[in-house]
Amino acid sequence: MLPAIGRRRALAALTGAILLSVAGTGCGSSEAPADPGSPVEVAITITGGRSQPQPGRVDAKKNQQVRITVTSDVADRVHVHGYEVGADLMAGQPATVEFVADMDGLFEVETHQTGLLLFQLLVR
Repeated sequence: MLPAIGRRRALAALTGAILLSVAGTGCGSSEAPADPGSPVEVAITITGGRSQPQPGRVDAKKNQQVRITVTSDVADRVHVHGYEVGADLMAGQPATVEFVADMDGLFEVETHQTGLLLFQLLVR
């Protein structure tokens, strides 16, 4: 057992540590998020049920603007899973989907009716 003066010092140190940790948890950063840079732009052409370029992975930083332009030879709908954004495709007319990639993860971008995977969007 510690002598009385040692117990008081230990108790004071413990109390100080607890107060510092509690005070620190309430202090969030008020800084704006880092500039995510220029938009990620992806252009895809669908002809005869195939996409060009071929499906792959596209990287984006969190909070970066994403712009996807799709031109298809048939009417359909393009959508981004997880973000639940999309655009109707009219045959021969480019359609654009724009959004801020504000969620981390891997998201598939595909056509709705034909289920054609266009690419995977990796946000981190």
